[in-house]
Amino acid sequence: MIDFPKPTVEQFFRTYVITDFDVSGGEERLVFSSNLNGKMNLWAMDLPETFPYLFAHQDESCSFIKIDPKNRYVLAGFDKDGDENHHIYAIPTEGGLPKPLITGDESEKYFFADLSEDGERVYYVTSEENPSFLNARVRNLSNDSDTLLNMGEVSPTELAAVSTDEEKFVYLRALANTFVTGHIKVGKETISLTPDSEKVHIVNDPVFSDDNTVYFVTNYESEYSYVAKFSLDTREFTKVVEIENESVDFLKWHKGKNALYLVTENGVKDCLYRFETETGDLAKLSTPVDVIEKLQVKKSGNLYVLGRSATVPHNIYKSENGSKWKRLTNNRVLGLSSGDMVEPDVVFYKSFDGMEIEALLFKAKPEYDNGHTIFWPHGGPQAAERKFFRAMFQCFLNRGYTIFAPNFRGSTGYGSSFVKLVEQDWGEGPRLDCVAGIEWLFENDVTDRDKLFLVGGSYGGYMTLLLHGRHPEYFKACVDIFGPSDLFTFVNSVPPHWKPIMDRWLGDPERDKERFVRDSPVTYLDGMTKPMLVIQGAKDPRVVKEESDNIVAKLEEAGRDVEYMVLEDEGHGFSKKENEINVYSRMLEFLDKHHG
Repeated sequence: MIDFPKPTVEQFFRTYVITDFDVSGGEERLVFSSNLNGKMNLWAMDLPETFPYLFAHQDESCSFIKIDPKNRYVLAGFDKDGDENHHIYAIPTEGGLPKPLITGDESEKYFFADLSEDGERVYYVTSEENPSFLNARVRNLSNDSDTLLNMGEVSPTELAAVSTDEEKFVYLRALANTFVTGHIKVGKETISLTPDSEKVHIVNDPVFSDDNTVYFVTNYESEYSYVAKFSLDTREFTKVVEIENESVDFLKWHKGKNALYLVTENGVKDCLYRFETETGDLAKLSTPVDVIEKLQVKKSGNLYVLGRSATVPHNIYKSENGSKWKRLTNNRVLGLSSGDMVEPDVVFYKSFDGMEIEALLFKAKPEYDNGHTIFWPHGGPQAAERKFFRAMFQCFLNRGYTIFAPNFRGSTGYGSSFVKLVEQDWGEGPRLDCVAGIEWLFENDVTDRDKLFLVGGSYGGYMTLLLHGRHPEYFKACVDIFGPSDLFTFVNSVPPHWKPIMDRWLGDPERDKERFVRDSPVTYLDGMTKPMLVIQGAKDPRVVKEESDNIVAKLEEAGRDVEYMVLEDEGHGFSKKENEINVYSRMLEFLDKHHG
């Protein structure tokens, strides 16, 4: 019979990402953003048919999609080569080339906030004239007038919800990732959604159920986020839905049924619930994926979900009742089924201080296992490694590498106290959690001490550099993907609207000088003795290219084995399919070369 070769790297990377979608009011069209043709563009399907066709050609990352309620146009946000300076464009209802609608200097940002029910007014947030704290504005499409609604002060301020009568507005003020307050503004009066806006807590995902009632997610005086309600009529804050040991991530309101749909974080996967506000009934619904990235509820009551699982790439699903789901897209790994890939084991281990850490262990199948393991510290740091598909993981597993991904302190999904543990402690507690995880791998015979690689991106790249410098004896070779190398330069090079939150998140370089020195990877150049591959996007606005330039130059000066790969047309990630294939092919070659 015919013998076919092992799947190639390219097969795994011919899967595609779907980053956002919208469904028209009558549910006759679904528009989504994907790199189906190699670069990010908008695609559409005329439901119930599910054959995708190119809807809008821009070749850039998309930040949002919004279909006009009257089907006269589609709005979308695009940046330039990953610079994250998104501007707002309009697209004809049948598709075509995006037309700049709300835009300005290339260095400015224009973030979509809301669209009026008649589709006549676009609410947005911009860095223009207020780069650190942001302004909220409204553009009237009928006469092209543009009005300032709110000037951000003290901290970055986001317009998050607009009432149907367009007279009340909810703003979120970010003092840190774990300190975001919510305020409702009526005329000149501003009222806090929670009883005490000075207490450290978060507010997110507000929605008006009527013109005087706001439902929102908060962890006010709680370890886990729950659903609360604020009434303008009574000025009362009420806790509405709380689910034990699960954090509500986001919610959607269905006006016709007076119901809230909630997506919660439960460790490494998500759950979906429906809450009837009139009866108080809470029902857990089935989910078609382990991680839900977007949920949309239509007037009909139909649910649409964008998500992924460890062995299933991004797809969009539809359900009429939350029990049975139909997959509308068919994004898959070329020539492979989910059964050909690896589902992770969920494991727990004790860290240096006795704290329990949850981790995902992807074991290479015995017929492929090469004996080597990749230690993967996730990005964020206030994020988590979850049961979602990574083409890189499944490809490297197919090449015989086992992968271990711990959710060290600072990760989300484990309570508000846990996620705060990384604040002003980037390099001590999380690093020691990683070291404990490495020792757990050896103690449990997952891998040998001379067969461990280290790979990470963003904060994971920072942790890769730090672990390499401070604990080189553990690793054969390391791959840093756009990781900060020097906290002193990093804190001053982030985007302007990040700077107000940096003190609580990372610290102050003068006040915390000793800690900045101790936690900066560049301090430990002498320890960085193992071969290293550094990957960087030239347009990265979060971790600027100079961070990688600096560490590579110093390593080269010291005569170390270092390779440097710069992508001139990428930012903080890889939006272009050919770049992604080239990056991960280069990574695989690097790891294979250093098996030794």
